[in-house]
Amino acid sequence: MKFLTHKRRTAPAVIIVALIDVLIVLVIFLMVTTTFKQVPSVQLELPKSSQPLKPGGNENPPLLVSIAPGTSKDTFYFGANNYPVTWDNLTNQIFAAAAKNPKVKLAVRADKNSHWETMVRLMDVAKAAHIQNISAFTKNSANP
Repeated sequence: MKFLTHKRRTAPAVIIVALIDVLIVLVIFLMVTTTFKQVPSVQLELPKSSQPLKPGGNENPPLLVSIAPGTSKDTFYFGANNYPVTWDNLTNQIFAAAAKNPKVKLAVRADKNSHWETMVRLMDVAKAAHIQNISAFTKNSANP
């Protein structure tokens, strides 16, 4: 009587190089097809000037206030991250920053369609807070 002989099976071999190639292709595919979340920012159209201010690094960065035009009144954004604030909150933050640092500078980035009255009110608040240095952002005009 002849019994079946058990053949030893070899363990299946996994080809690592091919596996790495497939994973790289998958990663590239996912990177190409992924849509990234875009951070909403304030879209301002700055007024033109033949001598625009050049941003420069200094040890005391200025307070940045952005003014965007609205239908009945302008909206305000405070700081480098454009944090939306109300008028009362903006004035409180300006007074607090001026009290903390008496040599603080105020930089205003206002849209060319924003109300002039808003800019005057902001300059009045800065003067009441004893801020001496106020600057406004502009963009370079095409004509020299």
